[in-house]
Order: sequence, then structure tokens, then C-alpha cells
Amino acid sequence: MKKKTAPSFVANDEQGKEHSLEKYQGQWILLYFYPRDNTPGCTKEACAFRDIWKELKKENVVVLGVSAQDEVSHKKFIEKYSLPFPLLVDNEKELSRSYGAWGKKRFLGREYEGMKRVSFLINPEGMIAKEYEKVQPATHAQEVLEDVRSFKKA
Repeated sequence: MKKKTAPSFVANDEQGKEHSLEKYQGQWILLYFYPRDNTPGCTKEACAFRDIWKELKKENVVVLGVSAQDEVSHKKFIEKYSLPFPLLVDNEKELSRSYGAWGKKRFLGREYEGMKRVSFLINPEGMIAKEYEKVQPATHAQEVLEDVRSFKKA
């Protein structure tokens, strides 16, 4: 994949704290978009990141989850599952649209607009190192960790 510059963003987390691409320059960022707090797949994915959090931190990876729920929903999700990373609020879908994570979805033959389960691994220079379009919630965190390690070796 040809590397491209990650779209710049500024978004608040569940505490109202501001996060931006520029703030994390010099670090790896995993920006992962997920449909909804407290749903089975989203919970599995978030807990998988939680479970290897220390290894990700050792590799200098910042994990930022993004969905369209509000601060209250994110706060409850974080507390319920002891998530050690922030969840960004994207009520206006500006961030998800800029990354192509908001759009048409199909479920049981019905088409609707919604948040796609996609992730972007952004390198320390602000370039998208890898885009994950077919995310498997249970194994995605490990896949990201292995990818970061292989990019560092390259």
C-alpha cells in the first residue's frame, strides 16, 4: 500500500480532554473506529486492546477508539471493562467521515448509514502505515501489535 498522510483531527474523549494527530507526533497511533459501546463485537475488540495494553505501550503505540456515542456512554464502557485508553466522541461524524469510517452498511438485507469497523495504524511521521478494513474483533489487537513490530524492523 502506498503510504498517505493521515487526515488531521481534533476530538474530545470521554473526559472532555482534547486529542489530535499533532499531539501524538513521534508515536504510533492506532485509530480504531467501532460501531457502538457495549455491543458484543465492540466489547471483544476493546477488551483485546486492553489485554495487550502493556505490550502496545512498550512499542510506543497510542490507542484511540472512536464511535458516535457521547461522553457518558464512553465513560460507562471504559469503567465497565477497565479500558486503559481514551474513547473519542464523534457525534458530528467529522472524524469518521474524514477517514471514510462513516458510510453505507448492510445488515440483514437492509442498507443504512453507520460507523464501519475499520482501523488505521499511523506511523510516527503521521503517515497511514496500514488500513484495516476487515477487522476481526477478537484478534485485531494482536494483529496490530505484530504489524507495529514488523514495521519497526523494516
